[in-house]
Amino acid sequence: MPPSLPDLPNEHQQCSYERMDRLRAIMDALMTSDSVSVAELAAEYGVSEMTIRRDLDELAQQGVARRIRGGAQSLLLRGEEPPFGVREHEAPDGKRRIAAEVASLIADGEAVVLDGGTTALAVAREIHDRRLTVLPLSVQSIQALSGAPRIRMVLPGGEVRHGELNITGPLAVNTIGSLRFDTAVIGCCGLSAEHGLTAHDLEDVAVKQAAIGSSRRVVVAADSSKFRQTAFATVCPPGDVDVLVTDAGIPRDQHDALTAAGVTVRVVA
Repeated sequence: MPPSLPDLPNEHQQCSYERMDRLRAIMDALMTSDSVSVAELAAEYGVSEMTIRRDLDELAQQGVARRIRGGAQSLLLRGEEPPFGVREHEAPDGKRRIAAEVASLIADGEAVVLDGGTTALAVAREIHDRRLTVLPLSVQSIQALSGAPRIRMVLPGGEVRHGELNITGPLAVNTIGSLRFDTAVIGCCGLSAEHGLTAHDLEDVAVKQAAIGSSRRVVVAADSSKFRQTAFATVCPPGDVDVLVTDAGIPRDQHDALTAAGVTVRVVA
């Protein structure tokens, strides 16, 4: 019997991937020049002006841009992260592979604190059927684990951050600090051997630090795009990370420097 061919994305999936690539490129343009033109974007990407208008309308709904006559203006400050709803659709297959690897590192019976963010949400979906105690730090992960038959879910107090829907504030920090976990699964906005883990939101940084401080082992789940940026605030130095799970796009110098700092780097294909 001949070997089976790998599944290829169908036409709808391919169009979706192309659109997400275009949306991210438009966001990058907005953060560089503060405004964009419908006509210029349509010519650049080889699509109709109506398609670009729909793209800009979606970015406006996400809070990224304000629509103006003939185009849009940026509502993001330079260095801010794109909204959760946009990031969730970026490199979904890569995030699923990272999440599956993270899940394989967690043994049944462990107590896990699960960070917010799109990759952590993928981890929540991977561990749905496992026997674990989990404290999720985002509304999305709470929803993903609701009804999980063998998950003992513990909920933190705190405030829900608008847009991101992750849980922050002193109540969350105090709740995490009063507990002890086997594993913390942490996401980040930026990562490097020089600057360690970084994030944009200060309250989110405090929650991540509390999770790291209350855990026996720290597993960072981050795709390789995180190595191209350094966010506003430092979460922790690289030496505080036990395991990094990332994809094959990690720069070689970063791989080697993090390994030298004592981090176990696991690269998914």
